[in-house]
Amino acid sequence: MSMQLLRLEVNGRTHEVAAPGSALLLEVLRDPLGLTGTKQGCDGGECGACTVLVDGQPRLACITLAASVQGRQIETIEGLAQAGRMSRLQQAFHEHLGTQCGFCTPGMVMAAEALLRREPNPDKAQIREALAGNLCRCTGYVKIIESVQAAARHTP
Repeated sequence: MSMQLLRLEVNGRTHEVAAPGSALLLEVLRDPLGLTGTKQGCDGGECGACTVLVDGQPRLACITLAASVQGRQIETIEGLAQAGRMSRLQQAFHEHLGTQCGFCTPGMVMAAEALLRREPNPDKAQIREALAGNLCRCTGYVKIIESVQAAARHTP
C-alpha cells in the first residue's frame, strides 16, 4: 500500500496527511484529523450521514477519494460553529427538535447549509429536494424541515 502526502483545506485550515492513495475522504477526516462529526453510515453513498461540503457543494465523503479534493475547500459540521457558538442552522435544529438520535444530523445540516447558501428562503419542496439524499431512521422529517425553515427565517 503506497502512501502519499495529501494537502487538504478543511474548515479553513491546511492539513498535511500521509494516507494511502485509495483513502476515502471520510477516513481521512475521522482519522487522522479527528473530525468525527462526519458519520460513517452505509459506506455506499446511500444514506447521506457523511455529507460534507466541497467548494460549497454537498459531497458524500464515504465515496470520495481524499486525493481528489486536494486544493478544494472542505467543510465539515465542526466548521459551522464559530467561536464555540452553533451556527444559525445548528441552533435551529436544536431549538426545533430536528434531531432524534442525532446520527444523521451532521449530514442533514451540511446538506441544508448548502441549500441555504444558494437559496436563502427555500420552500418545503426545495428543502425536501436538498435533503433527499439524507436518510433519517428516527423521524418523519417534519421537524427537520421545520428546523431548516426556522434557520432560513433567521438568515442575516
